[in-house]
Amino acid sequence: MTNFWSGYIVILTLTCLGLILWLLLATRKTQRPGPTNETMGHSFDGIEEYDNPLPRWWFVLFILTMVFSAVYLFLFPGLGKWPGYLNWTQESQYEAEVARAEERFAPIFAKYTAMPVEDVAKVPEAVAIGQRLFATNCSVCHGSDARGAFGFPNLTDNDWLYGGDPETIKTTLRGGRQAAMPAWLAVIGEDGVRNVSGYVRSLSGLETEGVDLAAGKTTYTNTCAVCHGGDGKGNQQLGAPNLTDDIWLYGSSFLQVQQTIRYGRNGHMPSQAHLGEDKIHMLASYVYSLSHKDAQ
Repeated sequence: MTNFWSGYIVILTLTCLGLILWLLLATRKTQRPGPTNETMGHSFDGIEEYDNPLPRWWFVLFILTMVFSAVYLFLFPGLGKWPGYLNWTQESQYEAEVARAEERFAPIFAKYTAMPVEDVAKVPEAVAIGQRLFATNCSVCHGSDARGAFGFPNLTDNDWLYGGDPETIKTTLRGGRQAAMPAWLAVIGEDGVRNVSGYVRSLSGLETEGVDLAAGKTTYTNTCAVCHGGDGKGNQQLGAPNLTDDIWLYGSSFLQVQQTIRYGRNGHMPSQAHLGEDKIHMLASYVYSLSHKDAQ
């Protein structure tokens, strides 16, 4: 904030407070000393207003409000660049609250962080902590039940794009993931998109009419097999999904598969490194437990 706007806010605020105080005292001074039967001279629907002074308790309450305003503006920021006598900020309050919370819960996290993810996933109290972390940080994409949605993986099954072992889950949480399914329209053309889409659907037992599966297989071998494998079972090192099962991240209809091949997919899993290693360990344990029902 520039000095001009800071000064503008200070002058405007103090002027308004001064005018309010003047109006309150001026009207109080000109009022009658006690109750009267005289009216203000106007009525509405048979209702008239008496010309009585403001009740004393109400007047005192207004004065106390003005005093409170002056004290507040002295102690806390509110007058342009003036930080307040207490030098309070939202950031400092937030950091203090986080520090208190970390001091309180650090022993709990340390206890479970020292245990392997597989063991933590068997402790109901630890799973409950991980579930709350998941609800806060992950449910907006994967859903409150972790079953995912269109473009967001289901975390309760045994199908993993990058691997479902504890360390891989933690790696995913720390660094996030960036999908890299390229667009193939410019390379193989519309006929190639149709044919390879039909062939990809056939790998999981789905039928498509009006496509050349032989040509689709050839196109697949030349363009897709390098990531998804010649047998279509995918590659977790690359995040290339298995095309032979019935799990489809972006839909299995002919139109949806064509859309994927035509324009590619670039889903993004954001990094959760801001949570810290302790919380990542708890969160990984919860995610791991979702696909290992016997561990719950």
